[in-house]
Amino acid sequence: MSAHRDPAPETLADLDSRLVECRACPRLVAWREQVAREKRAAFRDEVYWGRPVPGFGPADAALLIVGLAPAAHGGNRTGRMFTGDRSGDFLYAAMYEAGLASQPTATHPGDGLELYGTRVTSPVHCAPPANKPTIIERDTCRHWLEEELGLLSPTVRAVLVLGGFGWQALLPVLSGAGWEIPVPRPKFGHGAHVTLAPGRADRRPLHLFGCYHVSQQNTFTGRLTPSMLTTVLTDAARTAGLPV
Repeated sequence: MSAHRDPAPETLADLDSRLVECRACPRLVAWREQVAREKRAAFRDEVYWGRPVPGFGPADAALLIVGLAPAAHGGNRTGRMFTGDRSGDFLYAAMYEAGLASQPTATHPGDGLELYGTRVTSPVHCAPPANKPTIIERDTCRHWLEEELGLLSPTVRAVLVLGGFGWQALLPVLSGAGWEIPVPRPKFGHGAHVTLAPGRADRRPLHLFGCYHVSQQNTFTGRLTPSMLTTVLTDAARTAGLPV
């Protein structure tokens, strides 16, 4: 079983070690493990991760990138966010172009990829069927992201959200983690930018950016181009104070 744990994790490493043991959502547990057993033909000789996928990046990140959920044959296979699939290829190539990653490719943990001042995470940490988590699954997973933001709060200055689902999922998380959400709520859009005021004495203003998701539906059709993504990444990184 996984639920809100007491005491709260004191480090991101502690948080991640708890997260990967989570079995709170029966549908997601069944799906991620089924995919790990059956595999895709191209990866039939690989051992799939088949567990919740933790965030990836330094514990003192100034920029947080928030996606949707791990891909069945990407993060669910490799155990690292946006690693081993075409969406990740698109994202990390743009991050490399923006000076936020040490290399433009991400194939597996241990491939040498390092992120600079940036962490990548998601509101749902298990691969969902059809890439569509339910509202209940999203809300069940919410506390992990709240705790992650709390641990990052001393250094995080900007959040870049990939896609409308992530945007809607993140707003209540940000509220729970100590930032004020304007009323009416800010709307998602590519290039959207809003500054959130701190709701607690130990929080600082947080810049929230929106970007189309790096799904193949967007990248193959040209709705999201490499230059569009690099531009938003660079704007968010500069706002976070990173040297890009």
